[in-house]
Amino acid sequence: MASPGDLESAPSRVPATKVELTVSCRNLLDMDTFSKSDPVVILYIQGTADKEWREFGRTEVIDNTLNPEFVRKFVLDYYFEEKQNLRFDVYNVDSKTSNLPKSGFLGQAYMALGEVIGSQRGRLERPLTGVPGKKCGTIVLFAEELSNCRDIITMQLCANKLDKKDFFGKSDPFLVFYRSNEDGTFTICHKTEVVKNNLNPVWQPFSIPVRALCNGDYDRTVKIDVFDWDRDGSHDFIGEFATSYRELSRAQNQFTVYEVSNPRKKCKKKKYVNSGTVTLLSFAVQSEYTFVDYIRGGTQLNFTVAIDFTASNGIPSQPTSLHYMSPYQLSSYAMALKAVGEIIQDYDSDKLFPAYGFGAKVPPDGKVSHQFPLNHNPDNPSCEGIEGVLESYFHSLRTVQLYGPTNFAPVINQVARLAAQETDGSQYYVLLIITDGVISDMLQTKEAIVSASSLPMSIIIVGVGPADFLAMEELDGDEVRVSSRGRYAERDIVQFVPFRDYVDHSGNHVLSMARLAKDVLAEIPEQLLSYMKTRDIKPLSASPQ
Repeated sequence: MASPGDLESAPSRVPATKVELTVSCRNLLDMDTFSKSDPVVILYIQGTADKEWREFGRTEVIDNTLNPEFVRKFVLDYYFEEKQNLRFDVYNVDSKTSNLPKSGFLGQAYMALGEVIGSQRGRLERPLTGVPGKKCGTIVLFAEELSNCRDIITMQLCANKLDKKDFFGKSDPFLVFYRSNEDGTFTICHKTEVVKNNLNPVWQPFSIPVRALCNGDYDRTVKIDVFDWDRDGSHDFIGEFATSYRELSRAQNQFTVYEVSNPRKKCKKKKYVNSGTVTLLSFAVQSEYTFVDYIRGGTQLNFTVAIDFTASNGIPSQPTSLHYMSPYQLSSYAMALKAVGEIIQDYDSDKLFPAYGFGAKVPPDGKVSHQFPLNHNPDNPSCEGIEGVLESYFHSLRTVQLYGPTNFAPVINQVARLAAQETDGSQYYVLLIITDGVISDMLQTKEAIVSASSLPMSIIIVGVGPADFLAMEELDGDEVRVSSRGRYAERDIVQFVPFRDYVDHSGNHVLSMARLAKDVLAEIPEQLLSYMKTRDIKPLSASPQ
C-alpha cells in the first residue's frame, strides 16, 4: 500500500493542509444470494508524472449492507496547485478469498480532490459505474480539513513551593512539554524559559500549535517535566505531571493546579506529598482560517483568461509560430491554458469562464482590440469549461489578424471592475494572462495592478517563447512591491512564470503541464487569505443541505 510520500518524489512540496475524507455508499449492487453485499472501498491516487494508479488505503469491510457508512477515514495531503486525481473502487468481500477482483466488483468513481473540497459544504455524490447493464448506486464523499491541527494554543503557567535543588540558592526552574507516541515513547514539543533563583516562578505566556502538542488527538497524554537549570547542562529533575489538550481546554476558565511528583522521592520517603505544584493561569485557543475554510464556506474562484494575439507570436499557420496548431501536440499557449484551467475549474460551480484575446485586428471592421471575447460574443464572453475556452481560442486564431501592441491594462481593469462588485468574500477572481513578449503599456499596467491589489483578485502571467521577460519579473513583486505614482500595491497579487522553465526535455508534456500548474497556482491560497485577513472577512456560512 502506497503512502503519500511514495506517490511522487518531490520533497519541496508543501501541502496547503491535511484533508480527511469520509466515505459512504447508497444503493449498492446486491451480490450475495442469502444476504446483502459486504462492501469495502479502496482509494487509488494517480501519479502526476507517470499517471499510474497506486493504492492509498482501504476502508473497513461492513457486513450485509447496501448502504454502508464507513468509519475508517482517508487522510490526504491537499495541494491546491495540483490536480490530485482519485479513484474509488467498491468491492463485495467474499470471506472465502482475499483476492478482491474475484470477490465481486461493485463499481468505481473518478474525481479530483479539488472537486470534493470545492463542492457545497465539502460533500460530493457520484454515481458508481463499471458493471455493464447495471445501476451500481452512488458513492458519497465528505471532505473535512483537519482544522484542529491549525489551531494555536496560548497558555501561561506558574509554580508554587518547588523543591530546592541548588546548594547556595533556590532552584532555577523551567518546564519541558512532551507529547506521547503510540509506542509509549515521548517527543519533546516545547521548553519554557528559565526563571532564575525562584521556587515560585511565573513563566511568560507562550504559544504552541495544537499539532505540536498532541498531533490533533485531544486525549493524547501530554507530559510536563519540571527541571532545575544548571549551567553545565546536567539539569536536575524536580518532578513531573501529566495532562491532555482536552483537560487543559476545560480548565481555561479556572485556575487548575497540578501536583508535581518525583517518583524516586516518592519511593524513598513515606510522608512524601509532592515536589510543589504547577498552576495553569490561562489557556486560549485561536483558530486560523485557511484556504479550505473559505472554499468550503462557499467562496467561488472566478477564472478569466486573456491570450496574447500580437504579431510577434508568428503566423499561426507556420510551425515556427507560438500559436501553431499542430495535429500532434498542443502549443505552449494551449498547454499553459489547459494546465492551469483544469485545476481552477474544480472551484468554480458554474464552470463558465470569460476568455479574451488582446493585440489583434478583429472582424468585421478590422480594428485593433485589447480585450475581445474569444467566442466573439461581447454580451457573454464566457466559455463552457476549459475545453470551451480552448475551442474558442482555436476558432479566434482562424478569424482574427495578429497585430499589436501588447497591452495588459485593459483586461486587468476589466476583471478588476467585476471584482470591485464582489468584495464580501463570496467571490475571488483569478486572471490568467498568457503572453510572448514585452509589455507596451507598462505604466498603465502597474497602475492597474496597484488598484487591483485592494480587490479580491490575483493575476497569473505565463510567458511563452524565448523573449526577455525582465518586465514581468518586475510586475511579480516578490522582491519589490509594485508601485505607481508613489502608491504601492496593497498586496502581492501577481505571479509570473516563464513556460520554458517547465518544458520537460524528454518530451513528456503532461509532466510539463503539471509542473507549470503547480508553480503558477502555488501563491493563490495565500493571496486569497491575505485579502480576507486585511478585510477581516470570515468564511461564509455554508448553505444548509
